[in-house]
Amino acid sequence: MSSSAVRPSSPKKGPYQPSLLRALHGCSALAVLGCWLTGLVVYGRYDGRWGRLPLQLPGDWIDIHGSLGVVLLPFAVLLAVYACTLGRRRLQRPSNSLPLLALGLAIGSGKLMQEDWLRSGQLHHLAYHLHLLAWLLVGVAVAAHLWGVLRLGGWPLAQSMLNTTARSGDQPSDWLRQLRRSR
Repeated sequence: MSSSAVRPSSPKKGPYQPSLLRALHGCSALAVLGCWLTGLVVYGRYDGRWGRLPLQLPGDWIDIHGSLGVVLLPFAVLLAVYACTLGRRRLQRPSNSLPLLALGLAIGSGKLMQEDWLRSGQLHHLAYHLHLLAWLLVGVAVAAHLWGVLRLGGWPLAQSMLNTTARSGDQPSDWLRQLRRSR
């Protein structure tokens, strides 16, 4: 048998995403989901011009929404820094850059708002209209992002973002070195 004979194939490894990307992406995604859903509740309770939820949930949802926005802010900033450094190549895809832009609009317009506007029925402020637009854009951009991921790499790529293992040299202790190297 020659050396070019059929060799046992090694199991195919799926795509691997850097652990820092997975951590920032995962935390940001959870916070975005929380903000988006609480925004839906806030909209339904205080505005509802284009529809309301079929039930009213008790609680101070404006404060919950705002608190989640505060949690989201540092993760979004760090994810943007990652995208502009280590993730530059991935950022060239519109399905990756549009969610970051929509997120920037959502956070920026949210910071411009006064929480008492909605409580007092002041629905005419430009910042509120921008925030509503951003809320819609985030939903569309996330859907486009998921579609882009599935189109590019299918379920294996999508699942690679949920992987909790890290390769050698890609541990949390390596993250700062990775960022410095990307400059």
